[in-house]
Amino acid sequence: MSVTMPEPDAEVLARRAEIVRALRAIVPGEGVIAAEPEMRPYESDGLTAYRQLPMVVVLPETADQVARILRYCHAEGVKVVPRGAGTSLSGGALPLADAVLLGMAKFNRIREIDFDNRVVVAEPGVTNLAITRAVEHAGFYYAPDPSSQIACTIGGNVAENSGGVHCLKYGLTTNNVLGCELVLMTGEVVRLGGRHLDAGGYDLLGVVVGSEGLLGVVTEVTVRILRKPETARAVLVGFPSSEDAGDCVARIIGAGIIPGGMEMMDRPAIHAAEAFVQAGYPLDVEALLIVELDGPQAEVDHLVTRVSEIAAACRAATLKLSGSEEERLLFWAGRKAAFPAAGRISPDYYCMDGTIPRAKLPLVLSRMREMSERYGLRVANVFHAGDGNLHPLILYDANRPGELERAEAFGADILRLCVEVGGVLTGEHGVGVEKRDLMPAMFSEIDLEQQQRVKCAFDEKGLLNPGKMFPTLHRCAELGRMHVRGGALPFPDIPRF
Repeated sequence: MSVTMPEPDAEVLARRAEIVRALRAIVPGEGVIAAEPEMRPYESDGLTAYRQLPMVVVLPETADQVARILRYCHAEGVKVVPRGAGTSLSGGALPLADAVLLGMAKFNRIREIDFDNRVVVAEPGVTNLAITRAVEHAGFYYAPDPSSQIACTIGGNVAENSGGVHCLKYGLTTNNVLGCELVLMTGEVVRLGGRHLDAGGYDLLGVVVGSEGLLGVVTEVTVRILRKPETARAVLVGFPSSEDAGDCVARIIGAGIIPGGMEMMDRPAIHAAEAFVQAGYPLDVEALLIVELDGPQAEVDHLVTRVSEIAAACRAATLKLSGSEEERLLFWAGRKAAFPAAGRISPDYYCMDGTIPRAKLPLVLSRMREMSERYGLRVANVFHAGDGNLHPLILYDANRPGELERAEAFGADILRLCVEVGGVLTGEHGVGVEKRDLMPAMFSEIDLEQQQRVKCAFDEKGLLNPGKMFPTLHRCAELGRMHVRGGALPFPDIPRF
């Protein structure tokens, strides 16, 4: 479905031409993209149901260029949308028709590898997996590993506080970033954190990680690298029901065992992933757990036995232990391919992201099955089961009238359910535009106003990535007067295809 947009008037075209000229003076050569066909690749991120051409795309190569771009846009009142690799699944990098899209793809160098301090200093356009590839020869790796790690960038990981299959034991991005260089909307360059474990004063680094591009543009990231464990083994456990698998997850954590990773897939996801990767998954079960134990050999052997005993007590139907490093990686390859593999069973899918208390997993799965029947849409479930981070894939066909709208309504009900049982709206994908209008389900008006005060402290004109995260826009001057209501402006509808 296409949307016909009104032709811009002469004044708007003249203004755009002026902005393009100014940007080309800052970033010469091919660093500014203004023609419509060339801007098409930037019209959406991983949430492809929403699309919008930007006003212009600019691709800087240095922090000085970023600072000059932001300084100009701040002075002229021009909005800016930062973008990494565009793998965001929440619309966090969705362009605006009246905003500059600031692409950080050319910041793709690893600046320093410091094994003594166990850190890597990288530009934001370096891919997640490239950091591990750069240090694995010395027995190190970077722990957070989103399924999109071959493509997603470390700058985008910082923006969304990305996780991955091993975040249960080793933490999200926020637990593995030690410092960053940040350019503010005014063009000022600040450094937060460093190579040390912690810093005095306010934890501004903690504020920036997960801020979804609303506070500043990251131009350098310092991350922690870890020694590769002596031993790592993965256990595939099949169950006759998702409730049994959920019970096993709760019992493993309750026993004080913290696996390196613990993932869950239901029958539709298992079959799609197995057909795609041929990882050796059992096809006669309703749910599959992948439990990875890592550490010293003796500890891993003991924990494998304990996990096997717990699984048997939870009615496990099958159990298979990886016999080699290649087989362990194959087990994970199937899980990491679950999202693209869903394309084998449905022309379109809507990938959700919410987090619940682990003990509520059986209840939530049961309620989701009821919703699936009510909405008439199938759902394939893939979970970071250990930390309660759900990724339901709602299957639909965009060519059938009304199915996208039903998928969105289904997804919204899943997220409301997550909050209802004591969870949160997102675990790692961020709020973006996808969950923006659901924020009041979790936060009060006062909560949201306090969050926007932080936004105003960094970006008083509200020019950085506007329209994301907050369901209403409050003027910073209004927020500056405590207990004053009013001044809230609803955001416009988002173009959807």
